[in-house]
Amino acid sequence: MPRGTLEVILVSAKNLPNADFLKKMDPYVVLTYRTQEHKSSVAEGAGSDPIWNESFLFTVSDNVSELKLRFMDKDDFSDDDYLGETNIFLEPVFYEKSIGETVYNVVKEEKYFGEVKVALQFHPQW
Repeated sequence: MPRGTLEVILVSAKNLPNADFLKKMDPYVVLTYRTQEHKSSVAEGAGSDPIWNESFLFTVSDNVSELKLRFMDKDDFSDDDYLGETNIFLEPVFYEKSIGETVYNVVKEEKYFGEVKVALQFHPQW
């Protein structure tokens, strides 16, 4: 059972579906591990190819081995639009301790809706 800190580096995304017709999208990501949740900054006007380069820390204390990334488009006058999601299995990073920038598919209703680039590091607690 791994224990420690998981660092998630959210680098960028590309080819996200455009949810706005009159202007460029303002995408952001909600990262969830167990009951812990972080939200990236909103990449205002970034459209389908946002860049974040942000780092998030999660406490790992059990054998949950999946990280969920939910992609959203920030809207001012209505509910934010759901763009898709990515589930990242964490067993490899628990074993390797570090996985460099890797591209994962963003899916919605089991269809490809772009991709995200993420790097992972696991800092075990001894």
